[in-house]
Formats: sequence, C-alpha cells, structure tokens
Amino acid sequence: MKLRSDNILNGVERAPNRSLFYAMGYTKEELERPLIGIVSAHSEIVPGHFHLDKLTEAVKAGVRMAGGTPIMVPAIGVCDGIAMGHIGMKYSLPSRELIADSVETMAMAHGFDGLVLVPNCDKIVPGMLLGALRINIPTVVCSGGPMMSGLVDGVETSLSKMFEAVGARKANMIDDAKLCDFENNTCPGCGSCSGMYTANSMNCLCESLGIALPGNGTIPAVHAGRTQLAKHAGMAIMHLVENDIKARDIINEKSLRNALACDMALGCSSNSVLHLLAIANEAGCPMDLKTFNEMSAKVPNLCHLAPAGPTHMHDLNNAGGVPAVQAELAKKGLLDLSLLTVTGKTVGENIKGAYVKNTDAIRPIDNPYSETGGIAILWGNIAKDGCVVKRSAVAPEMLVHSGPARVFDSEDEAIASIYAGKIKDGDVVVIRYEGPVGGPGMREMLNPTSALAGMKLDKTVALITDGRFSGASRGASIGHVAPEAACGGAIGLIEEGDIIDIDIPNASVNVRVSDEELAKRKAAYVPHEPKIKSGWLARYTAMVSSAKDGAVMKI
Repeated sequence: MKLRSDNILNGVERAPNRSLFYAMGYTKEELERPLIGIVSAHSEIVPGHFHLDKLTEAVKAGVRMAGGTPIMVPAIGVCDGIAMGHIGMKYSLPSRELIADSVETMAMAHGFDGLVLVPNCDKIVPGMLLGALRINIPTVVCSGGPMMSGLVDGVETSLSKMFEAVGARKANMIDDAKLCDFENNTCPGCGSCSGMYTANSMNCLCESLGIALPGNGTIPAVHAGRTQLAKHAGMAIMHLVENDIKARDIINEKSLRNALACDMALGCSSNSVLHLLAIANEAGCPMDLKTFNEMSAKVPNLCHLAPAGPTHMHDLNNAGGVPAVQAELAKKGLLDLSLLTVTGKTVGENIKGAYVKNTDAIRPIDNPYSETGGIAILWGNIAKDGCVVKRSAVAPEMLVHSGPARVFDSEDEAIASIYAGKIKDGDVVVIRYEGPVGGPGMREMLNPTSALAGMKLDKTVALITDGRFSGASRGASIGHVAPEAACGGAIGLIEEGDIIDIDIPNASVNVRVSDEELAKRKAAYVPHEPKIKSGWLARYTAMVSSAKDGAVMKI
C-alpha cells in the first residue's frame, strides 16, 4: 500500500531523511513499516495527564504488535482547575488552537501515516482532534481516563464540591478544618476529575463519535482496563491505516448527530457545545446552535453525574458506560447504528449486548430524568445569537426566574462581591467582557458558580455571562452569550437593577427594557479597550470568532 511516510523515506533523495532516523536508533526494518504518531499530552502539571507516559507506552506496544512503528511526539495542556480564578484561565480555550496547530505541524512535517491521540483533559481532547481532522489522516483517540471520586465524611465527592467548599468557608458554613478535609481527600489520584465535567464529556463524546474505542470515556485511569484499551487503540490505528479509513470518514454530519444525542442523554458540560461546533467546522460539516435544541427536544436526559447528581464516572463505567447509554437511545431510534467506527465495526455492532447494569447511574429511556436533553440553547434580546445552559444541572425552581441584574465587567469583580456577601436571593449576576474577544479567552466561571452553590444560593440566584462555565458548575449558569459585550452585544448594555427574565423551558432570556431604550444605550456605548495588547492572547483577540461558531479562528 502507498504510505504518506513514503514521501519522507523512500528513494535516493531521501537518504538524508533516513540518516536522521538512524541517528535516533531506528532500524531499517522499522522504517519499512507505517509510521504512527503517538501525540502524548503527558506532563507533570495536569493530574489527568500525569500518567500518560505509561499509557503512551501501552499504545506504542499495541502499534508494534500490529506491525507499525510508533513515534511519540508531545502536546501541551492546561489544567483548568489549576488555571481557574486568575489570568491563567485566559489561556485555556486559546490553547485548543495551539494544540490543533501543533498536531497539524508535527504530522505534516514528519509524514505520519496515522495518529493515536493521547489526551485527557478539557481543551486538549478537542484540540488534538481538530488538528487530526484538518489533515484528515487515520486517527484514534485514546484518553487517559477519569479519576476516582474522593471521600469526605463517608460521602463520595469530586472537584465541584471542593470549589463549593470554598464558598461555604467564605460564608462561615464550614471551618478551616473541614476545608482542609476537602482539600486533602477530594482528588485521590491521577485522571480527569471524576464528574461529568468537560474532560470526561469530550472523552465520552469521542467514543460516541466513533473516533475512540468503547470504554474511552469511562474506564478509570487507575484500572488495568485503561492500559488494555491503550494497547487496543494501538492495534486499531493499524487497521485504519491498512484500509485508508481517515478521520473524516468517521466524523461527519451523521456521527455528529449521534454525538449530540449522547451529549443530551449524558448531561455533558456546556463546553461541549463550543467544541462540537468547532469539530463540525473542521470536519467540513458546520452545525448551528438550533441543531442542539432540535436534538434536545427529542433525546431524554438519562444521567445526573456530578455536578448534577451524586454519581461519578466510575459509576457510569460500572453501569455499562457509553455503550449502555447508546443501547437505551437505540431503543427509540435516536442513533444511526450503521455508522463506521475505529473498531472497524458499526455503532450497532459495537453496542450489541450492551445494557444498563445500574439504574442509579443510567436511567432507562422510559424513565428519564427529563424528556428533554441536558443542554439548552436560549435566545433573547441580550443573546440574539444564542447562549448555552446545562439544563440538567439547574434546580427545577430556577428553570424560570426573574430578578434584578447585578452587573460586573469581569469575573474578578463578581467573585469579590459574592465573597463579600453582597449577592442576595433573586439576583441575576451578569458577568461581561469575558467572551472570546473581551476576556480574552472566554474564561470559565467556576469560582462564582461554586461560591454561590457553597453559600446555598444556587437555587435562588442566576448567572449570565459572555464567558463560559466549567463543566463542574451547577445552577442557572447561562454562558456563551453572543454577541459578546466586547463586540457590541446587548449584554454590554444591561444596567444595574434591570429585570432579567429567564425561561429555560421556552428557550428565552431577555432584559425587561424596551428596544428604544436599548437603542439609546447603544448610541452612548463606548467599547472597552482590549485587556491584553501583547503576546499570543493579543493575536487570539484579533483572530477568534464568536462563541456561536465555536470560538474558532477566523484565519
């Protein structure tokens, strides 16, 4: 078969290229096999990536067993939890683009015949996938797996509860000793944080897209099954290379709809909206936000994993994982079972025999948490291009809410006011100039949401922002407001005390101000100066698109 690596290794003129491989200890026999790039995000700063060196070795073993030559190359990764609440979070979403560019660069420069992507957390998973889709070569995703839940006072806990404990401490609901108990016992070891946060959402969605093997989203990082999965991923890429099955052969309009269905059933992070929009764009089949609500209207929510409920990723795994969720959806004809996956089999063949083993973790489709999906898109006079809420993590009493706006021009201002006890029952906290352009980088707002939850205000106070919310956020947390304030969006025209009406069941969010008054305010509006004017983020500010398009680069 004709290989891409032939372009860098074959013929007299490629003798210098071969000599450089020999300098690294590769043999002639290895260079005669397909070259498989193993893109590893291993580092010593991300708990979800700390163990990826061992997983990468397992992938390499699988490639060798199947007749290929594995070559590890690195990728960066930001830990959102460590970056949370300071300037570091401005770099998180933009890092997705750097990762995509680096995957494209390394694969194209070195003529890899296929890729196994070994990410685990937040932006790293979609970032790697965007790069692979861009160059469209055979690709398998093999994530690092979720962390086990922690244990505090005999109750399973996860990172969202840790952040909420800070709010409880600020409100003097717990003491320093209890905060320390959470601090030392919430995150028991390596892996992506144990709830249905963004990392685990994207790892499950890679599985539902068909670009990852069954179990990718849920097998815990510390289980032997994760190592076995990595070896099988290494074997699977060889099948794809031999049959010239590329990334876009698997990720297409139909498989994206399958992923959306699983997103709604699982109750994934609201960040999945940004990433699926970006993935669809790179796959050459763009989606718009209306598609999410169309799918939400048809697909029931079957899972309430943390932060929406008390179950964690290991519970989902023990209950049958993503295949069990897919099997439930298939009962109502909500999946296309004919689509090809990286196993070499169809979706239907992959889930044959899958079933729900624990109805506390996965509800049967005839007894869902709700008849509608976990994500909702809202529109209104302050979000003409839409905004996003994780509906499954909103308390029933907050699905419809009206209250006075408490307006802040940054997350820092908002969190200071929350910690000072200045936010009251009924308020609607508006945090603006935190969008892709205005932030820049569209920071996640886990500190404000978790502070309110820790202060027991998550069932009485709503938040609206042109920034994002962490997958660990719960409550009426409405993000991705577009157009954003920095681009002239109406969220920038809201004034302190304006009444905001939220109606999630009817997909609306509006400020109770006349069109004439909004026009008058807009005429007097003076845009804020960019917050950062140098370095990578200044370039990002100039190049990034709206959240409604997935915050992808314009050029």
